[in-house]
Amino acid sequence: MALFPQAPSAVVMVRPHHFSPNKETQNDNSFQSTQAFNSAAIKQLAFEQATQAAKTLESQGITVHIFEDNTSTTPDSVFPNNWFSTHTGGQIAIYPMYAKNRRKERRVDIIETLKAQYRVQDVIDYSGLEYDNLYLEGTGAMVLDHVERVAYAARSKRTDSHVLERFCSHFNFEPMLFDAENKEGIPVYHTNVLMCIGSDYVMAGFDMITNNDRKFEIINRFKRAGKQIIALSESQIEAFCGNALELQAQSTRILALSERAYKALNTEQITLLEKSVKLVPLDVSAIELAGGSVRCMLAGIHLSKR
Repeated sequence: MALFPQAPSAVVMVRPHHFSPNKETQNDNSFQSTQAFNSAAIKQLAFEQATQAAKTLESQGITVHIFEDNTSTTPDSVFPNNWFSTHTGGQIAIYPMYAKNRRKERRVDIIETLKAQYRVQDVIDYSGLEYDNLYLEGTGAMVLDHVERVAYAARSKRTDSHVLERFCSHFNFEPMLFDAENKEGIPVYHTNVLMCIGSDYVMAGFDMITNNDRKFEIINRFKRAGKQIIALSESQIEAFCGNALELQAQSTRILALSERAYKALNTEQITLLEKSVKLVPLDVSAIELAGGSVRCMLAGIHLSKR
Protein backbone atom coordinates (compact mmCIF):
# COMPACT_ATOMS: atom_id res chain seq x y z
CA MET A 1 0.00 0.00 0.00
CA ALA A 2 1.18 3.55 -0.70
CA LEU A 3 2.63 5.62 2.11
CA PHE A 4 -0.37 7.92 1.72
CA PRO A 5 -3.23 5.75 0.42
CA GLN A 6 -5.45 8.84 0.03
CA ALA A 7 -3.01 10.38 -2.45
CA PRO A 8 -2.25 8.45 -5.66
CA SER A 9 1.00 9.19 -7.49
CA ALA A 10 -0.43 8.52 -10.96
CA VAL A 11 -3.55 9.62 -12.83
CA VAL A 12 -5.39 9.03 -16.08
CA MET A 13 -6.41 12.08 -18.12
CA VAL A 14 -8.35 12.33 -21.39
CA ARG A 15 -7.55 15.19 -23.73
CA PRO A 16 -10.63 16.45 -25.61
CA HIS A 17 -10.38 17.35 -29.29
CA HIS A 18 -14.08 18.31 -29.64
CA PHE A 19 -14.98 19.83 -26.27
CA SER A 20 -18.55 21.19 -26.25
CA PRO A 21 -21.62 21.60 -24.02
CA ASN A 22 -23.42 18.39 -23.08
CA LYS A 23 -27.13 18.98 -23.55
CA GLU A 24 -27.92 15.70 -21.77
CA THR A 25 -26.40 16.86 -18.47
CA GLN A 26 -27.40 20.53 -18.28
CA ASN A 27 -30.77 19.89 -16.59
CA ASP A 28 -29.32 18.56 -13.34
CA ASN A 29 -25.82 20.10 -13.33
CA SER A 30 -26.17 23.60 -11.89
CA PHE A 31 -22.40 24.07 -12.26
CA GLN A 32 -22.63 23.83 -16.05
CA SER A 33 -22.50 27.16 -17.84
CA THR A 34 -25.75 28.29 -19.43
CA GLN A 35 -23.85 30.35 -21.99
CA ALA A 36 -23.17 28.80 -25.37
CA PHE A 37 -19.54 27.70 -25.46
CA ASN A 38 -19.64 25.49 -28.52
CA SER A 39 -17.01 27.45 -30.41
CA ALA A 40 -13.72 26.58 -32.08
CA ALA A 41 -11.87 28.90 -29.69
CA ILE A 42 -13.26 27.17 -26.59
CA LYS A 43 -12.56 23.73 -28.09
CA GLN A 44 -8.95 24.71 -28.69
CA LEU A 45 -8.59 26.30 -25.26
CA ALA A 46 -9.93 23.19 -23.51
CA PHE A 47 -7.44 21.05 -25.42
CA GLU A 48 -4.57 23.38 -24.51
CA GLN A 49 -5.61 23.59 -20.84
CA ALA A 50 -5.79 19.81 -20.49
CA THR A 51 -2.37 19.56 -22.15
CA GLN A 52 -0.85 22.16 -19.84
CA ALA A 53 -2.47 20.64 -16.74
CA ALA A 54 -0.85 17.30 -17.57
CA LYS A 55 2.54 18.96 -18.09
CA THR A 56 2.27 20.83 -14.79
CA LEU A 57 1.39 17.68 -12.87
CA GLU A 58 4.27 15.81 -14.52
CA SER A 59 6.64 18.63 -13.54
CA GLN A 60 5.55 18.05 -9.95
CA GLY A 61 6.50 14.37 -10.20
CA ILE A 62 3.05 12.90 -10.92
CA THR A 63 2.77 10.12 -13.52
CA VAL A 64 0.13 11.14 -16.06
CA HIS A 65 -1.31 8.62 -18.51
CA ILE A 66 -2.95 10.84 -21.12
CA PHE A 67 -5.37 9.51 -23.72
CA GLU A 68 -6.83 11.30 -26.72
CA ASP A 69 -10.53 11.68 -27.47
CA ASN A 70 -10.90 12.40 -31.16
CA THR A 71 -14.66 11.83 -31.29
CA SER A 72 -17.36 14.49 -31.27
CA THR A 73 -19.98 12.27 -29.58
CA THR A 74 -18.51 12.38 -26.05
CA PRO A 75 -18.57 16.02 -24.91
CA ASP A 76 -17.67 15.18 -21.28
CA SER A 77 -14.82 12.75 -21.97
CA VAL A 78 -12.38 15.13 -20.26
CA PHE A 79 -13.91 13.89 -16.96
CA PRO A 80 -12.86 10.19 -16.86
CA ASN A 81 -13.18 9.85 -13.08
CA ASN A 82 -16.91 9.19 -13.51
CA TRP A 83 -16.78 5.94 -15.49
CA PHE A 84 -14.01 4.00 -13.74
CA SER A 85 -12.00 3.91 -10.52
CA THR A 86 -9.00 1.91 -9.32
CA HIS A 87 -8.35 0.40 -5.91
CA THR A 88 -5.54 -1.06 -3.84
CA GLY A 89 -5.44 -4.82 -4.12
CA GLY A 90 -5.66 -4.62 -7.89
CA GLN A 91 -9.32 -3.86 -8.49
CA ILE A 92 -11.00 -1.66 -11.10
CA ALA A 93 -14.65 -0.64 -11.03
CA ILE A 94 -16.62 0.45 -14.11
CA TYR A 95 -19.75 2.49 -13.47
CA PRO A 96 -23.29 3.03 -14.81
CA MET A 97 -23.71 6.54 -16.21
CA TYR A 98 -26.85 8.69 -16.11
CA ALA A 99 -26.46 10.50 -19.45
CA LYS A 100 -26.64 8.17 -22.44
CA ASN A 101 -23.90 9.95 -24.35
CA ARG A 102 -21.55 9.67 -21.36
CA ARG A 103 -21.74 5.87 -21.59
CA LYS A 104 -19.68 6.13 -24.78
CA GLU A 105 -16.74 7.43 -22.68
CA ARG A 106 -15.97 3.92 -21.41
CA ARG A 107 -12.87 2.73 -23.25
CA VAL A 108 -11.33 -0.72 -23.38
CA ASP A 109 -7.93 0.72 -24.34
CA ILE A 110 -7.67 2.66 -21.07
CA ILE A 111 -8.46 -0.44 -19.01
CA GLU A 112 -6.02 -2.55 -21.09
CA THR A 113 -3.25 0.03 -20.59
CA LEU A 114 -3.81 -0.11 -16.83
CA LYS A 115 -3.70 -3.93 -16.94
CA ALA A 116 -0.43 -3.82 -18.88
CA GLN A 117 1.32 -1.40 -16.54
CA TYR A 118 -0.23 -2.16 -13.15
CA ARG A 119 -1.25 -5.25 -11.20
CA VAL A 120 -4.97 -5.74 -11.91
CA GLN A 121 -6.65 -8.76 -10.34
CA ASP A 122 -10.29 -8.01 -11.02
CA VAL A 123 -12.54 -5.68 -13.04
CA ILE A 124 -16.03 -5.28 -11.58
CA ASP A 125 -18.42 -3.84 -14.15
CA TYR A 126 -21.62 -2.22 -12.87
CA SER A 127 -22.51 -0.61 -16.21
CA GLY A 128 -25.28 -3.15 -16.95
CA LEU A 129 -27.33 -1.52 -14.17
CA GLU A 130 -28.07 1.29 -16.65
CA TYR A 131 -30.78 -0.96 -18.11
CA ASP A 132 -32.55 -0.71 -14.73
CA ASN A 133 -32.04 3.08 -14.58
CA LEU A 134 -29.60 2.70 -11.67
CA TYR A 135 -26.54 4.94 -11.69
CA LEU A 136 -23.37 5.55 -9.69
CA GLU A 137 -20.97 7.88 -11.46
CA GLY A 138 -17.70 6.77 -9.92
CA THR A 139 -15.60 9.13 -7.87
CA GLY A 140 -17.90 11.94 -8.95
CA ALA A 141 -20.82 10.31 -7.16
CA MET A 142 -18.63 9.16 -4.26
CA VAL A 143 -15.75 10.78 -2.40
CA LEU A 144 -13.76 7.92 -0.93
CA ASP A 145 -11.84 7.98 2.33
CA HIS A 146 -9.31 5.26 1.50
CA VAL A 147 -7.93 5.17 5.05
CA GLU A 148 -11.15 5.05 7.08
CA ARG A 149 -12.89 3.06 4.28
CA VAL A 150 -15.92 5.35 4.03
CA ALA A 151 -17.71 6.27 0.78
CA TYR A 152 -19.35 9.69 1.16
CA ALA A 153 -22.17 10.18 -1.35
CA ALA A 154 -24.72 12.95 -1.94
CA ARG A 155 -27.97 11.47 -3.23
CA SER A 156 -28.88 12.52 -6.79
CA LYS A 157 -30.02 11.13 -10.13
CA ARG A 158 -26.41 10.06 -10.60
CA THR A 159 -26.01 8.39 -7.19
CA ASP A 160 -28.32 5.49 -6.45
CA SER A 161 -28.29 4.10 -2.91
CA HIS A 162 -28.62 0.47 -4.06
CA VAL A 163 -25.61 0.67 -6.38
CA LEU A 164 -23.68 2.48 -3.64
CA GLU A 165 -24.42 -0.39 -1.24
CA ARG A 166 -23.29 -2.91 -3.85
CA PHE A 167 -20.05 -1.04 -4.51
CA CYS A 168 -19.33 -0.74 -0.79
CA SER A 169 -19.85 -4.45 -0.15
CA HIS A 170 -17.52 -5.34 -3.05
CA PHE A 171 -14.79 -2.86 -2.18
CA ASN A 172 -15.00 -2.87 1.61
CA PHE A 173 -16.27 0.68 2.19
CA GLU A 174 -18.95 1.89 4.55
CA PRO A 175 -21.62 3.93 2.71
CA MET A 176 -22.31 7.41 4.09
CA LEU A 177 -25.26 8.71 2.09
CA PHE A 178 -26.66 12.20 2.62
CA ASP A 179 -28.69 14.90 0.88
CA ALA A 180 -27.09 18.18 -0.16
CA GLU A 181 -28.48 21.09 -2.13
CA ASN A 182 -27.76 24.68 -3.05
CA LYS A 183 -29.66 27.73 -1.85
CA GLU A 184 -32.20 27.24 -4.67
CA GLY A 185 -32.94 23.77 -3.36
CA ILE A 186 -31.26 22.02 -6.30
CA PRO A 187 -29.49 18.77 -5.28
CA VAL A 188 -25.71 18.74 -5.68
CA TYR A 189 -25.22 16.62 -8.80
CA HIS A 190 -21.87 15.08 -7.81
CA THR A 191 -20.35 14.65 -4.35
CA ASN A 192 -16.88 15.55 -5.60
CA VAL A 193 -17.86 19.18 -6.23
CA LEU A 194 -18.87 19.35 -2.56
CA MET A 195 -16.05 17.56 -0.75
CA CYS A 196 -12.30 16.92 -0.97
CA ILE A 197 -10.72 14.45 1.46
CA GLY A 198 -6.96 14.70 1.96
CA SER A 199 -4.60 12.72 4.13
CA ASP A 200 -4.77 15.22 6.99
CA TYR A 201 -7.76 17.44 6.18
CA VAL A 202 -11.18 17.58 4.62
CA MET A 203 -12.65 20.62 2.92
CA ALA A 204 -16.33 20.58 2.14
CA GLY A 205 -19.50 22.62 1.85
CA PHE A 206 -20.88 21.13 5.07
CA ASP A 207 -23.68 23.70 5.33
CA MET A 208 -25.15 22.42 2.04
CA ILE A 209 -25.95 19.09 3.75
CA THR A 210 -29.66 19.42 4.44
CA ASN A 211 -29.97 17.22 7.53
CA ASN A 212 -28.20 18.77 10.53
CA ASP A 213 -27.83 15.48 12.39
CA ARG A 214 -26.20 13.90 9.36
CA LYS A 215 -23.96 16.93 8.86
CA PHE A 216 -22.62 16.77 12.43
CA GLU A 217 -22.25 13.01 12.21
CA ILE A 218 -20.04 13.45 9.15
CA ILE A 219 -18.00 16.29 10.69
CA ASN A 220 -17.47 14.33 13.91
CA ARG A 221 -16.38 11.28 11.96
CA PHE A 222 -13.70 13.33 10.20
CA LYS A 223 -12.62 14.84 13.53
CA ARG A 224 -12.28 11.39 15.11
CA ALA A 225 -10.09 10.41 12.16
CA GLY A 226 -7.82 13.35 12.99
CA LYS A 227 -8.70 15.44 9.94
CA GLN A 228 -8.45 19.22 9.94
CA ILE A 229 -11.94 20.53 9.08
CA ILE A 230 -11.99 23.27 6.43
CA ALA A 231 -15.54 24.49 5.84
CA LEU A 232 -16.29 25.91 2.40
CA SER A 233 -19.05 28.42 1.68
CA GLU A 234 -21.56 27.82 -1.08
CA SER A 235 -19.89 30.48 -3.22
CA GLN A 236 -16.57 28.64 -2.77
CA ILE A 237 -18.25 25.39 -3.79
CA GLU A 238 -19.57 27.16 -6.90
CA ALA A 239 -15.96 28.18 -7.63
CA PHE A 240 -14.97 24.47 -7.49
CA CYS A 241 -12.96 24.72 -4.24
CA GLY A 242 -14.26 21.28 -3.29
CA ASN A 243 -13.29 19.76 -6.63
CA ALA A 244 -9.62 19.16 -5.86
CA LEU A 245 -7.45 16.03 -5.56
CA GLU A 246 -4.50 15.30 -3.32
CA LEU A 247 -1.64 13.53 -5.12
CA GLN A 248 1.66 12.03 -3.96
CA ALA A 249 4.65 13.60 -5.72
CA GLN A 250 8.23 12.40 -5.27
CA SER A 251 9.09 14.47 -2.22
CA THR A 252 5.80 15.96 -1.11
CA ARG A 253 2.05 15.73 -1.44
CA ILE A 254 0.34 18.26 -3.68
CA LEU A 255 -3.24 19.44 -3.98
CA ALA A 256 -4.29 19.83 -7.61
CA LEU A 257 -7.05 22.42 -7.93
CA SER A 258 -8.17 25.02 -10.44
CA GLU A 259 -6.94 28.60 -10.53
CA ARG A 260 -10.52 29.73 -9.98
CA ALA A 261 -10.76 27.56 -6.86
CA TYR A 262 -7.41 28.75 -5.55
CA LYS A 263 -8.42 32.39 -5.92
CA ALA A 264 -11.69 31.71 -4.05
CA LEU A 265 -9.94 30.25 -0.98
CA ASN A 266 -9.21 32.68 1.86
CA THR A 267 -5.82 33.20 3.48
CA GLU A 268 -6.66 31.13 6.54
CA GLN A 269 -7.82 28.17 4.43
CA ILE A 270 -4.68 28.32 2.29
CA THR A 271 -2.49 28.43 5.41
CA LEU A 272 -4.25 25.35 6.84
CA LEU A 273 -3.89 23.44 3.58
CA GLU A 274 -0.22 24.37 3.17
CA LYS A 275 0.57 22.67 6.47
CA SER A 276 -0.20 19.40 4.69
CA VAL A 277 0.21 19.90 0.94
CA LYS A 278 1.73 22.11 -1.74
CA LEU A 279 -1.09 23.83 -3.65
CA VAL A 280 -0.81 23.48 -7.44
CA PRO A 281 -3.39 25.67 -9.24
CA LEU A 282 -4.23 24.71 -12.82
CA ASP A 283 -5.96 26.95 -15.36
CA VAL A 284 -8.95 24.91 -16.58
CA SER A 285 -11.36 27.83 -17.03
CA ALA A 286 -12.69 26.59 -20.39
CA ILE A 287 -13.22 23.04 -19.09
CA GLU A 288 -15.08 24.39 -16.03
CA LEU A 289 -17.79 25.70 -18.39
CA ALA A 290 -18.91 22.04 -18.66
CA GLY A 291 -19.66 21.89 -14.95
CA GLY A 292 -16.59 20.06 -13.63
CA SER A 293 -13.08 21.01 -12.62
CA VAL A 294 -9.69 19.51 -11.79
CA ARG A 295 -10.87 16.59 -9.64
CA CYS A 296 -13.26 15.49 -12.38
CA MET A 297 -10.39 15.50 -14.89
CA LEU A 298 -8.17 13.17 -12.86
CA ALA A 299 -8.84 9.46 -12.42
CA GLY A 300 -6.46 8.48 -9.64
CA ILE A 301 -4.52 5.22 -9.94
CA HIS A 302 -4.45 3.27 -6.65
CA LEU A 303 -2.83 0.19 -8.25
CA SER A 304 0.66 -1.26 -7.77
CA LYS A 305 3.03 -1.04 -10.73
CA ARG A 306 4.01 -4.26 -12.47
